[in-house]
Amino acid sequence: MTDTTQPNTATDARPPAAPRRRRRGGAKTSPDARVAPPPQPGARPPRKPSPVLERLFALYPRLFGARFVPLKLGVYEDLLARHPEDFSPEELKLAMGQHARSTRYLESVAAGHPRHDLDGNAVAPVAPEHVHHAILELHRRRHPRTPADAQAGLNARLVARVARAIEASGLPHHDYAARVRSRDASANAVVDEALITLAAQAAKREALLRAFEASGRGEPEFAEMYGIPLDEVRRSLQQARAARTPAT
Repeated sequence: MTDTTQPNTATDARPPAAPRRRRRGGAKTSPDARVAPPPQPGARPPRKPSPVLERLFALYPRLFGARFVPLKLGVYEDLLARHPEDFSPEELKLAMGQHARSTRYLESVAAGHPRHDLDGNAVAPVAPEHVHHAILELHRRRHPRTPADAQAGLNARLVARVARAIEASGLPHHDYAARVRSRDASANAVVDEALITLAAQAAKREALLRAFEASGRGEPEFAEMYGIPLDEVRRSLQQARAARTPAT
């Protein structure tokens, strides 16, 4: 008779199997089973890159590659003349329009980079009005606003950027304003606010220059006396002196 209290060495001697741990995030899937989730209803499918733009990237990676730069006016005609077998006029026009409206291209224009020819040479500055309109368009894309939002006030960063663009243009402020005025009341309000900001800054610089002239001190001593960084004092004094000099 068999003693049933003794362990069976073939089965009972083995320790019980540890419970299987479940992976976080659900069951493990094979690489072949990993598929993209279905698109949400109403979502736009990703836009495929234009074959013409892909060809332009291959031909001119410095212009249409990872870094965009403003292109010279008339580059469309230059491309047709240089590559008559590569592009049809209609397809090239559509592709160039898509490129010029892209956010990355607008960023390069808004930054004030010079225009380049097909050989990658900087050939001309971007017109101040083109810089201005690129700044406004980028702001609209990144900060869409309802009419109610527009009544709430102007965006301080946009005003500051337009003010910097006005100064970088080298134009008298009234000339810049005349160039960029449009039928868009909100855009004109941004320009007006930027001009007010610049006028206030100019007044502060003039006051600083007068205080410096009355102090009888050198720039380092004056900066220390007012607790202003020396570089800032020198820059402000230089700008104030330039503003006093009539344009020739």
